[in-house]
This record gives sequence, structure tokens and C-alpha cells, in this order.
Amino acid sequence: QVQLVESGGGLVQAGGSLRLSCAASGRSFSSYTMAWFRQAPGKEREFVATINSGSTTYYAASVKGRFNISRDNARNTMYLQMNSLKPEDTAVYSCAARRMGQINRAQGYDYWGQGTQVTVSS
Repeated sequence: QVQLVESGGGLVQAGGSLRLSCAASGRSFSSYTMAWFRQAPGKEREFVATINSGSTTYYAASVKGRFNISRDNARNTMYLQMNSLKPEDTAVYSCAARRMGQINRAQGYDYWGQGTQVTVSS
């Protein structure tokens, strides 16, 4: 069982940066594949980035080159550094965890945080 809590969201101007954190409780955090998803109002949840136990990363095309996913297993925490933010990045960002390999489908993740709001003003 893993419990996830996101933090770090907020309001930022276009071109700015934010760093999201996802703190995990429970055992064996280092063995989990972790991911970030986001959901904008009126839209479906979409994949943002994932990192596996070996720190291999994958990104959605819309954020590649601007966002960086990382993890600190000693702190049971995953991060999402978001740079060059755009108004279209506005969404609720949620972290997720699964025991198996990396996928970009939300349905494949077993554990979810409650989400943190990111708002980018133009």
C-alpha cells in the first residue's frame, strides 16, 4: 500500500517555473514506477511523465524539453520541475504509482494522490 501527497502547485506567469513534489508513504518506494498526470477543466486526464525504479524517464511530447521528472528514494519523494510554463499547462497535476513497468495510461496505475492545482497566467 502506498499513499501519495502532492505539493508545490500554485499560480505562475507564463514563462515561469514551478516544482511539484510527490511524497510517498509506505514500503518499497524505490521499486515503484512513478508518474505525473494532469487534467484540465473539461478535458480528459493526460500523461505528463514517468520514471521507473532505475530512473529511466519518458515524457509527453507537449512537455519534453521543458519539464524534468526525478526521484529521491532516500526521501521517498518524486519531483516534477516545470520550466517555461504555458497557459495550456494549467491543470490539476496528480502523481501515481504502480509496481510494474512504465506506461502512459492512467488506468495502469494503482495508487494516486489527491492532486495539486497549477495555474499559468498569460
